[in-house]
Amino acid sequence: MPAPQDLLFAPLGGVGEIGMNLSIYGVGDAHRRTWLAVDLGVSFAAEEHLPGVDLILPDVRYLVEERKNCAGLVLTHAHEDHFGALLDLWPRLNIPIYATPFTAALLEAKCASEPGVPKIPVNMVALGSRFNVGPFDIELVTMAHSIPESNALIIRTSGGTVLHTGDWKIDPTPILGDPTDEKKLRALGEEGCLALVGDSTNAVREGRSPSELDVAKTIAELVKVARGRVAVTTFASNVARLRAVADAARAADREVVIIGRAMERIVQIARETGYLEGVQDFRPVDAYGYLPPNKVVALCTGSQGEPRAALSRIAEDQHPEVTFSAGDRVIYSARTIPGNEKAVGRVINLLIEQGIEVITDRTHLVHVSGHPRRAELEELIGWVKPKVLIPVHGEALHLHEHAALARRCGVREVIQCRNGDLVQLSPQVRIIDEVPSGRIYKDGSLLVDAESRTVADRRRLSFAGTISVALAITDRGEMVEEPSVDLIGIPERDREGGSMYEAVRDALIETFESLPRGRKRDPDAVAEALRRAVRVAVAQRWGKKPMCHVHVLTV
Repeated sequence: MPAPQDLLFAPLGGVGEIGMNLSIYGVGDAHRRTWLAVDLGVSFAAEEHLPGVDLILPDVRYLVEERKNCAGLVLTHAHEDHFGALLDLWPRLNIPIYATPFTAALLEAKCASEPGVPKIPVNMVALGSRFNVGPFDIELVTMAHSIPESNALIIRTSGGTVLHTGDWKIDPTPILGDPTDEKKLRALGEEGCLALVGDSTNAVREGRSPSELDVAKTIAELVKVARGRVAVTTFASNVARLRAVADAARAADREVVIIGRAMERIVQIARETGYLEGVQDFRPVDAYGYLPPNKVVALCTGSQGEPRAALSRIAEDQHPEVTFSAGDRVIYSARTIPGNEKAVGRVINLLIEQGIEVITDRTHLVHVSGHPRRAELEELIGWVKPKVLIPVHGEALHLHEHAALARRCGVREVIQCRNGDLVQLSPQVRIIDEVPSGRIYKDGSLLVDAESRTVADRRRLSFAGTISVALAITDRGEMVEEPSVDLIGIPERDREGGSMYEAVRDALIETFESLPRGRKRDPDAVAEALRRAVRVAVAQRWGKKPMCHVHVLTV
């Protein structure tokens, strides 16, 4: 047996927030450590807070610095908040990736669909398998979730054994794949588990998450009694839900039409990997118009109100091949991700205004979470019997409730940490340091540091507009002609009816004429004086200070 070494853990994303999951484990001593990364996800930007930002990614500078000591990255499953940052960040890391077949296939398809993305090599590992990544002995544990092949990781090291749960729930009837592997988790408890690093998403909810089978029964009944068209929108990755919709359609003698590229891609991968075996063929979107209303079920992308997704375009009557009519039924078989409420509400309102019946989980069991509620968390703790528990995957309230529950269950040590905290798990349990962490913004095709001025300036622009001024002066400090002024996003008139443009122009001329002769010959001094004067003049008339750019040219 090798001598015991320090075992370390640090979250670089996914703690204190929902999404952007990235965890690292280290084995070694202060002089040399080997690292294992788990997941590399994104979170989604709220437009009103981060205008123009498409995605939020974890800052991986620490892993880049430690790249030569990083043995690899293991993906627990293929949800965007766990693997969505790979395409943008893997080229910086260039470390081995390990994934099960469905996750590997989805990653390959994702790379193929985006131009200019390098091919990312993946070491494919079998479900339930055990393999080594450097000094880490890893065993996969099948966990029920809302996507095929969600895995917990048993990470065995010379410093102790950790269970990293990934996303999971206890579902005895999951429709697709095997239930959570209780036998393997109980065996881990008997073997000895040092630490459980666990999903906290539903730690505030009592009881148990309902089963996928319960949702399937509800959808089947809703499709059976519908008179017109039925459309179901859900996360494309929830293959069990797609299968439930297909079964409901077949029972009601209806055809399934796939609407949306993301849905088409997932269906293809699910068939290739065997998860839609025995399910009837689906029809392409161009078949929609030929099917009688009572013979169609449309599977649509757009459950989160995405403006270019299928359901949004249909609701706006902008889809080239699909329309709904009064009396048709739309089933929202998905939860609304926090931050997307306005976008989803807008689409629902558009549908209702057209006389379409919209069914959500507010009134029917058409969606269940893929995450464990409190009774399931208690059961897992009872199976695994960890000495230490670290809540992850959640905001402050979720983490706090998970920690309190663990203490009530008798867990000896509960560590509440933040992104960047370096936690020593053995030989002692404590937070010993902090490693670099943070956020990167995906802005179009660029990656922008969250600390840069780019997004902050854009936010100010959206709030108070901008004023651009160009002025030419001679080398003796004389104005060649009146300044050129451009007001963008500024009200045309103040509350007295006065022209905002005239107020800015007057402030520029008066300020320039009041400057001492020596300062008039200094372009930088002139620019700063004029910038300040313009902002004050506008603030007096509007109550807001716009951004102001003054360019002074000496001729």
